[in-house]
Amino acid sequence: MENHELYAKLITNLGEDVQREGLLKTPERAAKAMEFLTKGYAETLDEVVNNAVFESDSDQMVIVKDIEFYSLCEHHLLPIVGKAHVGYLPQGKVLGLSKVARVVDMFARRLQIQEKMTKQVAEAMQEATDARGVGVVIEAQHFCMMMRGVQKQHTWTTSSIMLGAFKDNQNTRQEFLNLIK
Repeated sequence: MENHELYAKLITNLGEDVQREGLLKTPERAAKAMEFLTKGYAETLDEVVNNAVFESDSDQMVIVKDIEFYSLCEHHLLPIVGKAHVGYLPQGKVLGLSKVARVVDMFARRLQIQEKMTKQVAEAMQEATDARGVGVVIEAQHFCMMMRGVQKQHTWTTSSIMLGAFKDNQNTRQEFLNLIK
């Protein structure tokens, strides 16, 4: 069964008529939207980084903050929207700045829980850069909490992962946290 046929069946099971004007192409549009929203499954770290790792003698912290992302909760298939802050301490290599955002998107474009996504981004950054340390903080709103269940509209969830020097050195961690405020 094709994905658009599954959406047609779902819409019909909700009690709607997929033959009415407003829904005629909805199954195809919904299937294409879901493919886009989950395109991270078809991407690899090597493809996303695309050789944009450059030799550098910089050993100072690099931070890309406020990277907006859109994901889907793996429990309810409802949106998660938020921002990621990614920092690392180079060790001979730096990653092209746009690639940091692409790494975030690769994991956001999968069915997710925020805690897992945070860890995946941190580990991917470590793998791509061989950094002395990586810090990732993600702040997000979960529509499963906003639209259903407890229905809390202004709740944000924050998760963080610290690797290497960000975990082992309080001053490094604090510098990162201060800079992303």
